[in-house]
Amino acid sequence: MFYIVGRDEVSGRGVQTLDRALDILELLATEKSGLGVTEIGRRIGLHKSTVHRLLNALGERGYIEKSVDYGTYSLGLKIVEISSIHLNSIELKTEAAPYLRQLAAESTQPVHLATFVDGEATYIEKVETLNTIRMYSQIGKRVPVHCSAVGKALLTGLTDSDIEKLLDQRELKMYTPNTLTKAEEIIKQIGEAQKRGWTIDDEEHEEGIRCIAAPIYDYRGKVIAAVSTSGPSPIISKEKDDDISGYVTKAARAISRRMGYRGNE
Repeated sequence: MFYIVGRDEVSGRGVQTLDRALDILELLATEKSGLGVTEIGRRIGLHKSTVHRLLNALGERGYIEKSVDYGTYSLGLKIVEISSIHLNSIELKTEAAPYLRQLAAESTQPVHLATFVDGEATYIEKVETLNTIRMYSQIGKRVPVHCSAVGKALLTGLTDSDIEKLLDQRELKMYTPNTLTKAEEIIKQIGEAQKRGWTIDDEEHEEGIRCIAAPIYDYRGKVIAAVSTSGPSPIISKEKDDDISGYVTKAARAISRRMGYRGNE
C-alpha cells in the first residue's frame, strides 16, 4: 500500500529545500526555451546562489539540463523517463472504476466505458444499478459510432475529414426514426458536441432509450475512450440533459486527469 508523505514527516529545512526544487521544476515545465539562473531566481524569489545549488543537485540526477550555447536550464530526460514509466503503467479500467461507480450513483442508471475497436465503439466496462431496467449491453459489445453517444464522443477526437473517411467505410444503418444516416449531418452534430463537451443519443440507436456521453483524454490530449450513462427516455429526459451531462462530463474529466491529461487547467 502507498500513501502520500506529509510535511510533518520531513524536517522543516528539508521541506523548504524540496519546495524550492519543485518550484524550479514546475517553472521550467512552462518554459520551452529554458531560463537562466537570474531569471529563475527572480521568478520564484530566490538568491542566485541558492538557485545554483538546487540546479546543480537537479542536474546531477538528470532532472534538468543546461544549454551549452545559451547557458539556460530546461527539464531533463529524467523527467520524461519517470513520467513515461508512470503513464505506461496506468490502466484505464482500473483508474476509471471509482468514477464510473460515482456516475452510476448520481445518474441512477447504467454506466459504460468504451473505446475504439476497428472503427466501432466497444464497451470495455459497465456498472449497473439495482433500480434500473436490464439493458441489452455487455462488455465486449460493439455499437455503431454514428448513432451511439459513446461512438460520437470518440469521434470528437477526430477531424472532420477523418470522421468522413471513417463513416464512408461503414454502413450508416437507420435503427430508429431519429437515426442520422448522412455523413454531413453527423459531422455537424459532432462539431456541436466538441464545443459543449458531451454527446447524445436521443433514441437514435434504440427507441425509448437516451444516452449522454463524454470523451476521455490521455496525457497527449488524445481521445482514448468515452464514458456514458443511459436509460429510458422518461428518466434520461431532455429536461435533465443539463444535470446528466454535468455528471458525465465531471466523470470524464476526473478519469482524464487520472490518465495524465492536464488540458484546460
